[in-house]
Order: sequence, then structure tokens, then C-alpha cells
Amino acid sequence: MAEQQLPSRRSFLSAAVGTAGVVGYGLASPTAARAVDAPAVGSTDQIVPADRVPFYGPHQAGIATPAQDRLAFAAFDLTSRRLADVRSLLADWAAAAARLTAGEQLGPAETPPQSPPADTGEALGLGPALLTVTVGFGPGLFDRRLGLAGHRPAALADLPPLPGDHLDPKRSGGDLCVQACANDPQVAFHAIRNLARIASGTAELRWSQLGFGRTSTTSASQATPRNLMGFKDGTRNIKVEDAGQLGGFVWVGAETDQPWMIGGSYLVARRIRMRLETWDAEILDEQQDVFGRHKDSGAPLTGSDEFDEPLLNATGPDGNPVIPLNAHIRLASPTSNNGQKILRRGYSFTDGTDPVTGELDAGLFFLAYQQDPRRQFVPIQRRLGQQDALNEYIRHVGSGLFAIPPGLTGPGDWYGKTLLG
Repeated sequence: MAEQQLPSRRSFLSAAVGTAGVVGYGLASPTAARAVDAPAVGSTDQIVPADRVPFYGPHQAGIATPAQDRLAFAAFDLTSRRLADVRSLLADWAAAAARLTAGEQLGPAETPPQSPPADTGEALGLGPALLTVTVGFGPGLFDRRLGLAGHRPAALADLPPLPGDHLDPKRSGGDLCVQACANDPQVAFHAIRNLARIASGTAELRWSQLGFGRTSTTSASQATPRNLMGFKDGTRNIKVEDAGQLGGFVWVGAETDQPWMIGGSYLVARRIRMRLETWDAEILDEQQDVFGRHKDSGAPLTGSDEFDEPLLNATGPDGNPVIPLNAHIRLASPTSNNGQKILRRGYSFTDGTDPVTGELDAGLFFLAYQQDPRRQFVPIQRRLGQQDALNEYIRHVGSGLFAIPPGLTGPGDWYGKTLLG
């Protein structure tokens, strides 16, 4: 018997929505579309289950969403030079993401035995687990292949070489990205696996990263987590309940040169490897000086409570600053960076051991959302890369930059429709 072939993406989504086919890049059946719908942000006529994050709204979920415990992240390279194929992919991803975030399978429960299942099946019965799917566009989407160069936002300027970079090209870049966050690792993995399957023929996986244990507080309802160095992380992070800071530092507004990005954001992803064996050999005082915080309480060295304001001008009996001049908390502070902030949604990772050194390949997968990386991430990281005492114990080994378009209005809308439609 001839080997069975995977169905095309178009036939895959046809089965997924239970219609006779998908027309253009929208869903063919309004009835089927309603089956994947989620209440729009602010809707009062529907109740969202406690384990589900609304899919539709002015901004993509997974940014101003309380950070879930698990991450699956993937960057893709386009393999097609046809704009129609990219439109089709982004429409199919939107239809699939609506079902995935509702905890639904991507096809009928019963599949003909001589056909591959429409859904890979490993998340069956696990529920939504607060899954969010966030899609972004890398600089490569705007090169000459697709004729979109004139629509590239100025804020999507390539990141310059930064102090301390040791970037692996195989773990950097990408024309598209998908961030899947959930409270169940298998639910997050399932989303990336199935979206990669749908992309076949138009885009291929470039690199990916699994993460566990959020490393930033993104909501006032959350306790501050600890990173793999044992320190609390994200104490002074932007909180999703603070609409003023989200509007001032995260969401793209009328200042943009590309109106299709209004309501979106920019993501910088960095794979930061920690030299944990070296770190673990340091005495406690040295570790605390590196961060500028007490390890047990998370309080700044000038305070006793985690949420005390760091007193950067305070000096000790010897006349030296209590918080060292090269402490991470000082150099990352908004007061040291012209008042700029970023929304961090990082995760810890561990990928076995380095085959050369035998050391743990572990660290922080840093995710930062902002209005404009040129005035936020780049100058902050340049300062940190030049002066931060933490640099002795970390290496930036992977990097990605992506424009995150605004949220979807409802069934039939798709990622970047105002750009590509």
C-alpha cells in the first residue's frame, strides 16, 4: 500500500471547522465560526470558563495576560514566496488558535482510518489550561520576497550588536513566531506542534524553546517567582492591571509610522544561558551585591520588604553605595534608563548539558514586550551589557525580534489582516 501523505493545510482546516471547505482565507460557515468563538474583551453576554482566556479582543492574549506557568515558543522561516500563501497560513493559524484556546480539537472526533488525524491528540481531555497563542512577524517578512518592504515599521529595526552577545544563528531570527503559554506543558506543546503542522508548505520551524516556571510577576494577583539563580524576579515589572503603564510602554499607538500596528506591541526574545556552576560557588554576599537585593526576602539592599523602593543614593558607613554601582537592580531601574520600562514575561529553561563543558544548559528565556525596542530594550540592554555585574554569570546565546500585530475582532479575522489583506 502506498504511504499515506499528510493532508494539505487547506484540507486540514476544512476538517477542523467541519465545513465543506475554507473559502479564501476566512471560514466558510458562520455556524462553524461560532463554534470557535470566544467572548470579545468587555463582552457581558457570555461567561468565559475559568480555565479559558478570551481569544478575541483589541490586543492579542499572552501579553497583558497573567503569566501562565509553561511556555512553548517557536520561530519559523517562510518557504513560500507567494503572499497568498502567507495570508492563507495566518488565516488558518487564527482559526486553529481559536479552537485550541477553547480547549477544542482541530477536527472531528472520528477520523477515517486511512487518513492522518486532523489533530495530533496529545491534549485531548486536558482542557484549555489558560492557553494563549500569540503570533508575531519578524523582519524577514518585510524583505523583497513578498513586496512588503514599504510596510515594515521603523520600530522593527534590526537589533544592533550588543555588549556580551554570543548569539547562535541557529537559535536566532525568524520570519514568524508563535508564543504558546498555558498552565499545562502538554497543552502549550500541542499548540506549537499543530500550528507547525498547519504551516507545512509555507513555513518551516527554525528554532524553538520550552520554558517552565514564569520568571516575572505580571499581575498584582501573583506572588513573585524566583529565577534559577534563586532570586525573586519581576518585582517591579509592569502589571497587567495597570492600563496607564500598558498604554505608555507596551501598546503601540498613534505614534507609529504603520497604522496596521496600532494596538500591537514589539517582542524581543533572548535565550540567556546561566553559568550556574560558577554562580553556585559564589558566597551569599557577592550574589546579593550582583542583584542588589536580599536573596531570601527579595528586598533591595536598602530595605526590608520586597516592594520597598530601592534607595539608589544610599551610602553605607564606608561611604560606598549600599546598592553597588554595577548591581543589576540599579542598572535595570527606570531611573537609570530615562524612565523607560518593558513588560517582561520570561521563563526558565533547561536543555540538558553542554556536550563540551558538561555544564548545565539552563537559564532564562527572556521575553519583553514594548512600544519601541529602539528606545526601550536596546538602550537598557546596552547599559546592562556594558556594566552589569551579572554578566560574569550569563551569556546571551539566542535572539529574536518580532512585531506583534493587534488582536482579532472575531471569526474571519486573522493575524495581520490590515497589513496583508
